[in-house]
Amino acid sequence: MTEQKTIRLTKNDILHKEFKSGFHGYQQDEVDQFLDLVISDYDVFHAEIVRLREENKRLKSQLLDEDGQRSVQPVENQGLTNYDILKRLSNLEKHVFGSKLGE
Repeated sequence: MTEQKTIRLTKNDILHKEFKSGFHGYQQDEVDQFLDLVISDYDVFHAEIVRLREENKRLKSQLLDEDGQRSVQPVENQGLTNYDILKRLSNLEKHVFGSKLGE
């Protein structure tokens, strides 16, 4: 199982970050504009993460029936060809109708 990394900065951490100025320093307006862009992107990413987690939860619950059993076959087992389907249908008819099929 992959380790889920935690988010270390919040929107407010970014918003209220104070930078020390050196000899030439940074232009405060330029830093603020950049941080505003970072905060905006952060909000978009956070909303997408929440949406994807909810979708994941919804899809997992659809996959399980009331008894906690899988109600849908995994995708890898759904690769039936027409030949496989016809073969299963033929076997089912033989089972249901028995020797009456030839009459």
